[in-house]
Amino acid sequence: MSALFLAATTEPWWISLIKAAIIINIVLVTFAYLTLAERKIMGRMQLRYGPNRAGPFGLLQPIADLVKLVRKESFFPAAAIDVLYIFSPFIAAFAALSTFSVIPWGPGWHIGGYYVTGYVANVPIALILIFAVGSIGIYGFIVGGWSSDSKYALLGSMRTCAQLVSYEVSLALSVLGVVIMSRSLSLVDIVDRQYHEWWYLPYAVPQFVGFVVFMLAGTAETARAPFDLPEAEQELVAGYHTEYGGMRFGLFTMAEYINLITLSGLAVTLFLGGWHIPGPWLQAYGPIWFLLKLGALIFVFIWMRATLPRLRYDQLMRFGWKVLLPVATLNAVITAIVVVAV
Repeated sequence: MSALFLAATTEPWWISLIKAAIIINIVLVTFAYLTLAERKIMGRMQLRYGPNRAGPFGLLQPIADLVKLVRKESFFPAAAIDVLYIFSPFIAAFAALSTFSVIPWGPGWHIGGYYVTGYVANVPIALILIFAVGSIGIYGFIVGGWSSDSKYALLGSMRTCAQLVSYEVSLALSVLGVVIMSRSLSLVDIVDRQYHEWWYLPYAVPQFVGFVVFMLAGTAETARAPFDLPEAEQELVAGYHTEYGGMRFGLFTMAEYINLITLSGLAVTLFLGGWHIPGPWLQAYGPIWFLLKLGALIFVFIWMRATLPRLRYDQLMRFGWKVLLPVATLNAVITAIVVVAV
């Protein structure tokens, strides 16, 4: 909701309010059915059906999961630090939802005499804003584990802190090549220049190395397999949310899935041309093209989870610091040299 105060001045504030409400609800619905899609896709890959009992073809399974979480007892550890324990899931969920406010998803349209832009807010430093808000979201996971007064939860939160901070460095460096090529930190400008410059090629072509590093580091940032060490239930019982139940646990799960959606949307924006679609007569359908690219990337993340085994923790840290970080740095340096030379 912080995006409401950053809305563009080209439209009335109430239009930005409506867009923010629509985007938040679309993201929430996408999160709900992403849980179903992931279980269905993984079921097919593992030669089983997946959820198929709640509603036709299992389409009501997300609603059944919500009812189950709402009705479950929200227990409270006696030794937990009350305020921090209760608000940690809300911090994680709020940060996850806020980051989607600066991602452009369409060209803009004239509706009822008003020009409605294809984004909630166009911030000149939108890329920095996303990384800053994402860093705040990490505190929700860390403080949640620490305030639970559980050694297992504390160990899980420390793993989370080490992993997310480590891979955030590589993630930030992986997009530096895109920033150098587009000469902007605004996501709206990056999408426009990606389409009108570099022979209409998405930045994933000249920045293929950066794109691969971004996807790998982003997988670790969202704690997805094979980098899901913060929740390695075989080792930690469940990690930082061991002592959480009911909707408090649901908020942590929601934050993780929405972070995955936001990461995929950011990858589409930075490397795959955003909402742009070949052919100027099709530009009005930009949101559909954006959603198709978003769905394709999310499918890749699900595919990785169903295919790759979990790394050991020492392998995880070694891969981040000794492989991804040098490669991302070298890619940024080479990009800078080529852009200056051209």
